[in-house]
Amino acid sequence: DVQLQASGGGLVQAGGTLRLSCAASGFTFDDYAIGWFRQAPGKEREAVSCISIREGGTYYADSVKGRFSISSDKAKNTVYLQMNTLKPEDTAVYYCVARIRPPPSLLSKVWTSHERYPNWGQGTQVTVSS
Repeated sequence: DVQLQASGGGLVQAGGTLRLSCAASGFTFDDYAIGWFRQAPGKEREAVSCISIREGGTYYADSVKGRFSISSDKAKNTVYLQMNTLKPEDTAVYYCVARIRPPPSLLSKVWTSHERYPNWGQGTQVTVSS
């Protein structure tokens, strides 16, 4: 049974940092791509970042490039999202998602599509004050 446990959200001032964690269980970690989506009140879900665990390929939304960094710890079956230089517009509920890893050539095209991820964890709230 695939389980994703997200944690690390909180309240931070603009310019601050947070690190989100997604602890995964119930599947072979190496066989998956794990990502983060976010949703702010009244807005659509937005893909933030994704990592292909085996190859290590990473993907980022333009809105977070250069500020956010995704990584994985295979020993802990955990994916991290390091968020630096946070902005008020980063305020949202952040969700950890997972899917069986497709070839990199396909993942690069589909990683932003929320419907492609059958596994979702509970959200963690990130609030950035101005």
